[in-house]
Amino acid sequence: MMKPFEKWIYSLAGVVALLIILLGINVLANLFKVRSDITSNHLYTLSPGTKRILSKIDTPVEIRFYYSRDNAAMPVPLRTYAQQVEDLLDEYQQAGRGKIKVTKLDPKPDSDAEDSANLDGIQGQNLGLGDKVYLGIAVSCLDAKTALPFLSPDRENLLEYDLSRAIAGVINPKKAIIGVMSALPVTGRQSSPMMMLQRQAAERPYVFVTELKENFDVRDVPLTAAKIDDDISVLVVDYPKGISPQTEFAIDQYLLRGGKLIALLDPLSFIDAQTSGQNPMMGGGPTSASLDTLLKAWGLKFSADQVVLDPLFATQVQRDTGVLADATILSVGADGLNKNDPLGAATNDLLVPFVGAFSGTPAEGLHEEVLVKTSPQAGLVSAMSAQMGGAEGARKEYKPGNQSLALAVRLTGRFKTAFPNGRPAASKTDEQSGAAAPSLSPPPPGETLKEAKADSVVILVGDSDFAYDGIAGRTQQLMNQTVFVPSNGNLNFIESAVEQLAGDANLIGIRSRASASRPFTVVNKMEAAAEQRYQSKIDELENNLSATREKLSDLQTGKQSDQKTVLSPEQQAEIKKFQENEAKINRELKQVRKDLRQEIDSLQDFIKWIDIAAMPAVVTLAGLSLALWERRKRAAR
Repeated sequence: MMKPFEKWIYSLAGVVALLIILLGINVLANLFKVRSDITSNHLYTLSPGTKRILSKIDTPVEIRFYYSRDNAAMPVPLRTYAQQVEDLLDEYQQAGRGKIKVTKLDPKPDSDAEDSANLDGIQGQNLGLGDKVYLGIAVSCLDAKTALPFLSPDRENLLEYDLSRAIAGVINPKKAIIGVMSALPVTGRQSSPMMMLQRQAAERPYVFVTELKENFDVRDVPLTAAKIDDDISVLVVDYPKGISPQTEFAIDQYLLRGGKLIALLDPLSFIDAQTSGQNPMMGGGPTSASLDTLLKAWGLKFSADQVVLDPLFATQVQRDTGVLADATILSVGADGLNKNDPLGAATNDLLVPFVGAFSGTPAEGLHEEVLVKTSPQAGLVSAMSAQMGGAEGARKEYKPGNQSLALAVRLTGRFKTAFPNGRPAASKTDEQSGAAAPSLSPPPPGETLKEAKADSVVILVGDSDFAYDGIAGRTQQLMNQTVFVPSNGNLNFIESAVEQLAGDANLIGIRSRASASRPFTVVNKMEAAAEQRYQSKIDELENNLSATREKLSDLQTGKQSDQKTVLSPEQQAEIKKFQENEAKINRELKQVRKDLRQEIDSLQDFIKWIDIAAMPAVVTLAGLSLALWERRKRAAR
């Protein structure tokens, strides 16, 4: 029998031996750069896209990492992040097969390293405590050079993408040209004399356009263009509101000449409604955009006056009455993304407000792939109801369609012209307004293509607001740097689409780490089921309430129109009866909504307690089972 003291000594020796073994494994792993990444998204492992980019390097690439290692003013979070950057750079150097050289520099004041940082465009951060601190990267290959002036921890998930994009940029410095056409100030807007008088600043380009400029030459194409230049690799049409037949013809011919198109259409652009102050109910004009002539030729239809309502993809939004699930603002997760497609596989989630749907059968010679879709419970409601009545108004029109709706599709194949009779004539209205004015590259007269000579690609998305900065993420101020932090996969989706059509497709796979957002799809399904159980009762009560109020209003209006008339006791009793009925229905409605809220809260509490208690319970049960097994084993001896 082992004495208690001996037991204690053996236990202590076992713990010490275990620590020594773990330390030894850690030292050896660090020495030989062996790591095991067990994170769900493999955040600390180079993606296949990065490895393919590195495999194409045939000329040495130098990465200069500037980090104020010895500066006491460097904040702890930046020090921690700098260590992660160093680890990732080590992975790049190891995977670069000798073609990647990493130089680590500490830019101390008045040192050669600080001069080098300034020459490379690395921006020192003045923390107000003394000297500047540096945390940035410069990448160079022969005469090409690019810099990441400041590495913000908020862009941690995009670090590998930023690095790989910088490397891809210096090893292939020739940039493709991306054309951007929009009725919104997507590419920015200069201050007009009127804006200067009103002290209004110029509008900056959307973030996705700014990011595209890192990889491509971005060219602004007017919405009145009569010809799309041939050197444009990809044309991005974002919200083509009021596009003329002449410009649709220009896009048609551009496609037939081999161009590629990404079109963001919209049945209801609240960005346009907000910026222009337009209200259809007040005669302010529509806030939708489509490419009707082209879509018809391609065999597709777009719900230009209807938006999608999907209870399973509803988004929790803050309203005056509290947090509500708005089913016209969709949070599309893995269930709605085509993971078999590289573009869908590179996207984790999307946030699309007031999105339209595509239907129809592609024309002969074209092949359609659905990239983003709704759940089978989705339906279409009028854009007017969604705009004027909000989520509640739209819900009253909602009827499940029992099939998924296509929110984004890709057409490939040999396109035929949508204008078999040639260039459409400009209407008198267009001529007077100056629309369809010739662009800088007017088309040669008489040259009209009827069919493309080679396959081309068109990506259609049923929403344009999702590319807006306020929907795609948020801007943060860190030290003296302004940093844009994505809140979802919207930027990832549109930028990956452009990269897929024009750039290095290997970058697409790297961007999949861009978003850390994980929509609560299970909770949404449970809430949608609960709402469905209560919704018919709520609708019935609301209809009764509306009818009662209407009848009551009629009775009271009749009394006011003839002041000499004295209501009979029967009429007074009728009014009282309707008032009591109104109060009764209000109480019932309030109780039903309260029951619905309580059921949803109970579901959320249930999920929360499972999250909190499940793992400790499993560990406890495992420990008890092991102890019981040990006791039985000793008893059997």
